[in-house]
Amino acid sequence: MTIEQILSNYKNIAVYGMSTNPAKAAYHVPKYMLGNGYNVIPINPMADEIDGRKCYHNLADVPDEIDILDVFRPSEQCLAVVEEAVQRKAAHGDIKVIWLQLGIVSDEAAALAAKHNIEFVQDKCIKVEHQRI
Repeated sequence: MTIEQILSNYKNIAVYGMSTNPAKAAYHVPKYMLGNGYNVIPINPMADEIDGRKCYHNLADVPDEIDILDVFRPSEQCLAVVEEAVQRKAAHGDIKVIWLQLGIVSDEAAALAAKHNIEFVQDKCIKVEHQRI
């Protein structure tokens, strides 16, 4: 599946590691996506609300369907995030795409996602890709 197809077909984005700090990309990138017709679901264990949206402490707590899991975590934490996403997909049947933001790379996470038939994008900014298409 191409990036254009992902961004055209999927509208529910859970943002793992969404920040409460407006100066950070982990805040303004999801805010941009929200302003462009996407449903953004914040995930951050340190916050109950971000920018007026209910924030969940982990993937398991999210009641909504998740199409894209957009990850703002260090590369070395991504395998654990994908393990959590695989468990979530097994339980809920959602999470079609895992997207690691610009500068975040994990080949182990990519291999695990592929093993569970989850599309995987890494080292790309979802905002930049959206603007490009």
